[in-house]
Amino acid sequence: MKYETVRYEKDKNLAVITITLNRPEHMNAISIEMLDELNLLTDCMANDSDIAAVIITGGDKCFAAGADISQVSRLDSPVDAHAFVSRAQMVMEKIERIEKPVIAAVNGVAFGGGCELALACDIRLASEDALFALPEIKIGVIPGAGGTQRLPRLIGMGRAKEMLFSGDPINAQEAYRIGLVNRIFPAGSLMDEAVKLAEKFAGRPRLALKANKTAVSTGMDMDLQSALAYEARCFELLFSTEDLKEGVQAFMEKRKPVFKGR
Repeated sequence: MKYETVRYEKDKNLAVITITLNRPEHMNAISIEMLDELNLLTDCMANDSDIAAVIITGGDKCFAAGADISQVSRLDSPVDAHAFVSRAQMVMEKIERIEKPVIAAVNGVAFGGGCELALACDIRLASEDALFALPEIKIGVIPGAGGTQRLPRLIGMGRAKEMLFSGDPINAQEAYRIGLVNRIFPAGSLMDEAVKLAEKFAGRPRLALKANKTAVSTGMDMDLQSALAYEARCFELLFSTEDLKEGVQAFMEKRKPVFKGR
């Protein structure tokens, strides 16, 4: 399929896919068309056993400036708004739940829906000039693609409420200080560092990588005792894999393991 609002490419080993939001003339504002294409692409990634890790970026100048206001302005009723926000939430949840590590590489602004997209990723890397904000309050609405829920889970309720109530942006250094981003890099090296991290993840045993992500993501929605039982089940199932046997054997033989994803 030909995509218009996003571009994607795989690395030479086919293990890492980089998705680039591709509406530069609109600062990568997230449109209905972009949501639909991200939805289709996420399904393709989920079903591609070669792909082990994903990078989402907006390119060199901007991650995403938010939702496409020209489309939002045409939502004439709560029914229209429900259809729009349900679509956005569904796509963000698919990205969050895909059983592969997803890295957001953020250059420039990640506002509104762009910030929510970054929040749906597992790891956020930022350039030194990155800015993050959920400015919806300034036009009389709230985030609708997960911002009010993912942000406090990530940085704590007090800090999240300050960002949500003010709508004001924070810079990369503040985002790092409060735990919104994992690392900061110079703009010129951001993508190299994102690829390096993604390839490191891709070199890990695939089933253990999947189990790690699902244990964390699923467990966060459970009470502690249920989450611990789920973790134990994930742990136990890995003892049926060839990769675990290879990992243990390689450790004992003091050599580099050769994982096969089985």
